[in-house]
Amino acid sequence: MFNTLSRWIFCGALIGVIIGSTTAFLLTTNDFLGNIREQNFWLIYFLPLGGIMIGYMYMKYGKESNNDAGKGNNLVIDGVHGKARVIRRMGPIVYLGTFITVFLGGSTGREGAAIQMGGSVAQSVNQFFKINPIDRKILLMSGISAGFGAAFGTPITGAVFGMEMAAIGKMKYEALVPCLVASFVGHYVTEIAWGVKHESFQIQTVPEHSVWVFLNVVLVSILFGLIALAYCQLRHEIQTVTEKYFKKNHMIRAFVGGVIIVALTVIIGSQDYNGRGLQMLEQSFKEEVPPFAFLAKLIFTAISMGSGFVGGEAIPLFFMGATLGNTLYSFINLPLSFLAALGLICVFSGGANTPIAAFLLSVEMFDGKGIEYFFIACFVSYLVSGHHGLWPSQTMYEPKSRLYQVLSGETIDQFERKKQN
Repeated sequence: MFNTLSRWIFCGALIGVIIGSTTAFLLTTNDFLGNIREQNFWLIYFLPLGGIMIGYMYMKYGKESNNDAGKGNNLVIDGVHGKARVIRRMGPIVYLGTFITVFLGGSTGREGAAIQMGGSVAQSVNQFFKINPIDRKILLMSGISAGFGAAFGTPITGAVFGMEMAAIGKMKYEALVPCLVASFVGHYVTEIAWGVKHESFQIQTVPEHSVWVFLNVVLVSILFGLIALAYCQLRHEIQTVTEKYFKKNHMIRAFVGGVIIVALTVIIGSQDYNGRGLQMLEQSFKEEVPPFAFLAKLIFTAISMGSGFVGGEAIPLFFMGATLGNTLYSFINLPLSFLAALGLICVFSGGANTPIAAFLLSVEMFDGKGIEYFFIACFVSYLVSGHHGLWPSQTMYEPKSRLYQVLSGETIDQFERKKQN
């Protein structure tokens, strides 16, 4: 037992050190490239060319045997379940693809790149130390934890996210020790060793307890869950259609997606919905933003990710939720920053199917303010989004509620295909 525990701690710490450093590089570089793009509107016109470059990378270097790095986080999830092997070069490829996407104006985030780098590094550790098959899956989860904890500065959330992400209705507690170690080490390496600062969002006012407030929280959480569902379905439908009509030629898919994003950007006349959109995300906690900003971001991100651009979807989900909460402020008698915070957390919970991690994210991100409201809101959004989500490879071991009929061990992808048939 001591040998196993020591191995978990050592490997988790090693993964955390590497991922903390690579994530610091990811965050710093993304900020630098994003700032350049915002100051040079003309760069958006090269997004279709960037799409060709990303598509070529994945078609030329992203495949190994039957494993495809183009599956992104889904490949890492399949690796956790022993259905596939994570490609070690997936991390460098997704980093380069994310830099191109951010620099030229695709609408993506960053945690996807950090998670995939985490899976890539964990796979390298597995092979180098010849880890046994059971521990390989556990270390892959610790790679996920390190990537998420380092990307957002939320080590407790990162630890739980690594155990919760791969499956619905089943928490893989056996990975607790390496996930905790990897997430905390990754976080401290990013923040302390490399001095990277994360974005912070403040809830100015939390409403007092009342039946009416709780009912309003449930109501808006339903809306947030439906937005998460809408995004996931549109994003996957775009991917399915483009893969079908362009015969999985990722260069053509991304080129066409880039052209559409350029056209939409020119029509709107603003870069608010390109890149990560952090400025408007922060603004949504302080003052009113355009009422349909959440819908614009949903469309921009669904097209970007669905057509083959890469990065992450957590920050776009944060954006959709916070700006929708901002819009609801005109109709719901709740504080502005509180509604924005609820939306940020709930849309992520519904899209990622990780209600416990989302709840912990609210605790770490907002210093525990409104903890009782977020606990309810996370699970309401999670239930409302149904058996859909960002990652079709997520395996369902138990239905979210008795309202849904699923088979144990069925993936989201299998469930949706069965419904279509």
